[in-house]
Amino acid sequence: MVGTRTPTHYGLTVTRSMAYELASQKITIVSGMARGIDTQAHKGALAARGRTIAVLGCGIDTAYPPENRGLMEAIARSGAVVTENPFGTKPESGYFPARNRIISGLAAGTVIIEAAEDSGSLITADYTLKQGRKLFALPGNISSHVSRGTNSLIKRGALLVETTGDVLQGLAFSKGRTTPAAIDLQLPPLTPEEASVFKVVTDEPKHIDAIMAESSSAPGKLSGVLITLELKGLVKQLPGKYFVLNQCSRGPAFDRMIC
Repeated sequence: MVGTRTPTHYGLTVTRSMAYELASQKITIVSGMARGIDTQAHKGALAARGRTIAVLGCGIDTAYPPENRGLMEAIARSGAVVTENPFGTKPESGYFPARNRIISGLAAGTVIIEAAEDSGSLITADYTLKQGRKLFALPGNISSHVSRGTNSLIKRGALLVETTGDVLQGLAFSKGRTTPAAIDLQLPPLTPEEASVFKVVTDEPKHIDAIMAESSSAPGKLSGVLITLELKGLVKQLPGKYFVLNQCSRGPAFDRMIC
């Protein structure tokens, strides 16, 4: 499971929840521990107490990016961190395209989640096809540059993926496996006004004015309600008075909590 280093909120949310659900089904998640989509894929698998493998484009003694050192250690405890490079190899750009063939080679299939037209993830996609593996791509907003690569892959024959079921079916893993059990949402108690506002907040950033128009909250109270929902861990505020569902509030089917 790979993608851009500069994902949208949509990409991050789908990656984490999909990795969580696949790992819950005993599917090993392989990625490159890069910023963005790769990091979320590993974190989703770890949150499900599943197995994940990170393939580095540097020496095994180097954590790259540096802020992922803790993640690297967690992956090593529940899966593996691998590289073809010797100790002391620095993370230079030329090593990353080469390591992509290992990512795809270790996996039965590759899911591309958000990739620009010149993204390194498309190199992984090419290796996937050359190695005879299944290639999946998440459809995205046609106006987003990080969706142009994935949308192009779908046009060229990549399997369109909307749910983990699409991946399991594409890999012929559907037989003998059950749909992941729903995890209780366990929402904290909400007042009617809080529930009304929470209902209209989505995975996509929504401006406070749109939330006001769609909810029954009075103009003078909406800001306070949103702050309360944020303190309860249900929504997240973005710059410009935009709000989205917190990644730990509910999954794409709105029936489970993904943390």
